[in-house]
Amino acid sequence: MKEIKDKARELMKGFCRVCKVCDGKACAGEVPGMGGLNTAASFKNNVTALADIRVNMRLLHDAVEPDTSCSVLGYDLDMPVLAAPIGGISFNMGGGVSEEEYIDAVISGSKASGVIGCVGDGVPAFVHEAGNAAIAKNDGYGIPFIKPWEGDEMAEKFEKARATGCTTFGMDVDAAGLITLRQMGRPVSPKTADELKEIVEMVHGWGAKFILKGIMTADDAHLAAQVGVDAIVVSNHGGRVLDHTPGTAEVLPAVAEAVKGQIDVLVDGGVRDGADVLKMLALGADAVMIGRPISVAAVGGLQEGVEKYFATIKAQLLQAMVLTGSANIAAITDRVLYEG
Repeated sequence: MKEIKDKARELMKGFCRVCKVCDGKACAGEVPGMGGLNTAASFKNNVTALADIRVNMRLLHDAVEPDTSCSVLGYDLDMPVLAAPIGGISFNMGGGVSEEEYIDAVISGSKASGVIGCVGDGVPAFVHEAGNAAIAKNDGYGIPFIKPWEGDEMAEKFEKARATGCTTFGMDVDAAGLITLRQMGRPVSPKTADELKEIVEMVHGWGAKFILKGIMTADDAHLAAQVGVDAIVVSNHGGRVLDHTPGTAEVLPAVAEAVKGQIDVLVDGGVRDGADVLKMLALGADAVMIGRPISVAAVGGLQEGVEKYFATIKAQLLQAMVLTGSANIAAITDRVLYEG
C-alpha cells in the first residue's frame, strides 16, 4: 500500500496530498478536489467522530476465525463494505489516470474482492458514461448513483443506468447542495416524498432495488422508509456540500434505530480502516461505504491497488473481530463499544 499511495501522491499532486491520516485538514476548502467545503468541519467531524469511539477488548472467547461475510440488498458480500460512488478524475483527482481506467479499477477491483462498487454521476458526461461502462463490463455487478437532477435529465440518467444490467440503483440526494451544477445550467435539487415515491416505484417496476444516500436525521430516515426505499446511506456527502454538520458516526445510532428491521442502513464518512468498519457496524449500520481511500488506491494502483486496499481492510476487520470477541457480523453490536 505504501507504493500505491506514493504513486497516487505523485499523480494527484495539487488535488490530494494523500496524507498519512486522511482527516480533511490539509485540503480544507478545496472543492473541486478531494477536500471538504469551506472550513471542512463536516469532513473533519466524520473522522473525529469515529476516532473518539472506543471499543471493548475481549479475549476470553472462541471467536478465533471470525466470519466477515454478510448479505446486503440481496448481494452476498465477503465483508460488509462497498466502494462509495466517487467520480471526476480530471477535476477532483488530477487526471493522472483516465476516468475509464479509474472507475473500471473500482468496479472490477470490488468484484474481485467479493464486495461491490458504486459509480457516480455528474458533469461532464464522461463521468456517468465511464461508470455505466464499467458496470456493464462486469455483467451488471455495480450500483449506479444518479444525482437528483431537475427536469428530464434524471429520467434519462436512470434509463442509461438501467441498460448496464444492474439490479440496484441509488440516488445521492445529498448532492442537492452542489451549487456549481446549477451555475453550469444542470440544476439538482431536494426531492419531495411524492417525487421520491415515483422514483422508487419506477425502479421497483424494473424488478430492481433503490438506495437513498444523504440521510442525516431520524425523521428523514422514517420518510425514506415510508416511500419504499430499500436502503439508506447515512452520509453528509463527504463534507463537500454543507459545512458544520455532525459526523455520520454521531447521527448513525438514532437513524438506524428509527428504521431498524425495515430497510438496510449503510453509512459512509471518515472510514479509514477495519476498526472503523467495526465501529460503524456496532453503531447500527448493516454495511459501510468507503470513499476517498479507495479513490487513492485506484489512482495509485488501478485494480491491483483497489484489491490490495480491500485485502488490508478485511485483515484489519478480522483482527478487530477477534479482539472484541465477534464471531460473525451479527455479533458486532453495541456490546463492543466502550462507554466510560
